[in-house]
Amino acid sequence: MDNKAIAKAIRFYAQLMELHGDNPFRTKAMAAAAFKLDKLPFMITPDTVGTLAEVPGIGKSTAQKIESLLASGTFPELDNLLAATPEGVLEMLRIKGLGPKKIQVIWQTLGIESTGELYYACNENRLVEAKGFGLRTQEEIKKAIEFSIANHGWFLYANVEKLAEDVLAILRDVLPIDRRLSYAGEFRRKCEVLQTVDVVIEASHGELADAVAKAGMLVTRISDDPHLLEATHETGVPFRFTPADPTSFHRQLLIATGSDEHLRQLDDLLQEQQLPDFDTEAAIYKSLGLQYIEPELREGTNELALAKTGHLPTLINYADIRGALHNHSTYSDGVNTLEEMALYCRDELRLEYLGICDHSRTAVYANGLGVERVQQQWAEIDALNASLSPFRIFKGIESDILADGSLDYPDDILAGFDFVVASVHSNFKMDAGKATIRLINAIENPYTTILGHPTGRLLLSRSGYPIDYRRVIDACAANGVVIEINANPLRLDLDWRWHRYAVEKGVLLSINPDAHRNGGFRDMQYGVYAARKGGLSAGNCLNTFTVDQISAYFQRRKERL
Repeated sequence: MDNKAIAKAIRFYAQLMELHGDNPFRTKAMAAAAFKLDKLPFMITPDTVGTLAEVPGIGKSTAQKIESLLASGTFPELDNLLAATPEGVLEMLRIKGLGPKKIQVIWQTLGIESTGELYYACNENRLVEAKGFGLRTQEEIKKAIEFSIANHGWFLYANVEKLAEDVLAILRDVLPIDRRLSYAGEFRRKCEVLQTVDVVIEASHGELADAVAKAGMLVTRISDDPHLLEATHETGVPFRFTPADPTSFHRQLLIATGSDEHLRQLDDLLQEQQLPDFDTEAAIYKSLGLQYIEPELREGTNELALAKTGHLPTLINYADIRGALHNHSTYSDGVNTLEEMALYCRDELRLEYLGICDHSRTAVYANGLGVERVQQQWAEIDALNASLSPFRIFKGIESDILADGSLDYPDDILAGFDFVVASVHSNFKMDAGKATIRLINAIENPYTTILGHPTGRLLLSRSGYPIDYRRVIDACAANGVVIEINANPLRLDLDWRWHRYAVEKGVLLSINPDAHRNGGFRDMQYGVYAARKGGLSAGNCLNTFTVDQISAYFQRRKERL
């Protein structure tokens, strides 16, 4: 270890001391020692370590720690603090601008133990009220986390969408007006996370290079594939551009869009013949005896088999959505009032209804509603429904699923809601067996209407707890429980890979924004993308029901109790 590495280790130890609330004087002294170690005029070696005890501001105790560092790469006090710190909290220390004092509040007060949970808390506006935080700090932390995630080479689709549109708009301006261009690859397939944005452009390689250079916000780089032009956006997002000949544009687009497995299946069908050229992708598929396969479905599952028999589903569209269920107002941890959310849904989004699902009483961290506040909210909903008719607000709750699978209100309160979203917000470390039983117990509760974000995953941050998907979906089918597709781009849970199984079992899905502010309702678009990837049709989605249909649906469920 050289001086810089030793200083870094001591500085890290000082951060952990501060994080764990050690004596402030000792913590500051250790941080000061790290600074001095970095500026020493001699190299620290086993031969010189003995002189460190005489250096002002370092002393005998720190010298002993450094002696241990040189011998083993660590020292006992550091090991003890590392053992007492969750891995996710250690990860937070690597986020620029987020020091030990703030992390201590995030961890000890808010109970957040990973970067993914912290990012989600920023989206839910949960940091604003914490000591030492505010809206500006929350936004800075959110941006720092996004930058950190980007450096790992994976990007949320939702975080890339706007800049991809900007790049394409600029390229349209600099290319001749008659040139065709289209997204391809993971981006066109609406993958929830992706590594590159692929674009096919009707241009020669030289013309494409000139256009990218003129775009200004892209820096080209050497590609392993001489047929591609690769570039990096100023935000760090990689782009891959495929030049296409005018006579083979759609053939090249089809090839650049499909997953490796989708293309392999096409190769098997072609039996070593070349994919033909036609004026549209639909014509290419038709020439192979296949229905047109929407880009979102080109993942290499069973889409070719369905296309051969003409049984591909008619995919849901955003225009099919009639209402927004599972949303949070200022009654719990939302930003907008109940009335503001209702008016936004009615007047801006032209929806027919809003399902409000503030957090339940166990969610103390999110200002969850006790029984008295539930009844207060019901009274406000009744008043708003009288004035906003025919628009309707449905009385819902996001009831926490407790460790044993029970919900956190008595039956007489649960019976008063129009619908109940049952969700897990704690105890994520159960094994698959226990986690599955917990969900099934909640599903079998007669008051559960919708199973919320079934695995609790946070994309690129937290994998979610393991469950037996088939058993959970089968339980929903047996009990008439809807499964949520949580449309928050960080969740998109239930995973699209299980949508078809749910539909086969007769389970309804519901695309829920989980909005904590009016802007969050727009996330339903990402839920629609995920639903399309899963092969969902409008008829299999609860919130495509009209206000009268969904009112009748909720009423029928209540009559069964």
